[in-house]
Amino acid sequence: MIYTLENSNISIVASTYGGEIHSLKSKKDNTEYLWNGNPEYWKYHAPILFPIVGKVKDLKYRVDGKTYELPQHGLARISEFNLLTQNKESITFELVYSDDTLKVYPFKFSLQITYTLLDNGVKVTYTVNNLDDKNILFSIGSHPAFMCPIEEGLSLNDYYFKFNEKENAPIMLLNSHGLFTGETEDFLDNSNIIPLSKELFKNDALVFNNLKSNKISIESQKGTKSLTLDFTGFPDLGLWAPATGAPFVCIEPWYGHADFADFEGEFKDKEGVISLEVNGKFECNFIVTI
Repeated sequence: MIYTLENSNISIVASTYGGEIHSLKSKKDNTEYLWNGNPEYWKYHAPILFPIVGKVKDLKYRVDGKTYELPQHGLARISEFNLLTQNKESITFELVYSDDTLKVYPFKFSLQITYTLLDNGVKVTYTVNNLDDKNILFSIGSHPAFMCPIEEGLSLNDYYFKFNEKENAPIMLLNSHGLFTGETEDFLDNSNIIPLSKELFKNDALVFNNLKSNKISIESQKGTKSLTLDFTGFPDLGLWAPATGAPFVCIEPWYGHADFADFEGEFKDKEGVISLEVNGKFECNFIVTI
């Protein structure tokens, strides 16, 4: 089911399938900021990553000695959510554990996604509730794709990422299977600008850990339109677009990340995994402004 929310400045469209937002549009000039999901490039818009971010090794992971399988980025983005609440300013979808989810993820949970309209953007809130009689384990993140170029007549190469702080930040290196090698590469040297180009993502995503910045923008010196994503609190940040080139870029705030290539431990020992106590609630949010 598809739902639309709007105020005087902004309209959003969101779906119960994957709990995914499909559109973020300015009503002032009808500019669309979110990727349209054209499958020629990438069929998603802004999937939620739960209960894993990225890949687990061989698509398998272990809990209490038992092996389970999950696809890349987990089960939420390919699950049907239920509408929980809706009003003029916000809408909340919920995914609750089932017999099917327990076969691939052995924890009882509720995952809620709330989209709240702002004057010039949207706040996206993720809430995980532990409905089990033991601690539950998970990672969580988002994978929104934004139109780039934003304005007609410009190209990807006219744009750049801009952090709100100058960074001395390496990137975590991925192998050809989407797993981290454990090595890093120097990337930002007292800079907050990353020029955009197709070649930027030739080796997969740029992944940063524990940046000083809490905001990143997509800007162009040739255009007048930009967007900013506030990822306060998220320890990991991925930047990605298809290596073959596409008219969008992704800004991905994460709690947790893909496996290291040599990881052989239990899920509880995986870097970035959250352990949530019985009856506990975990909440995080990010804000996109245009």
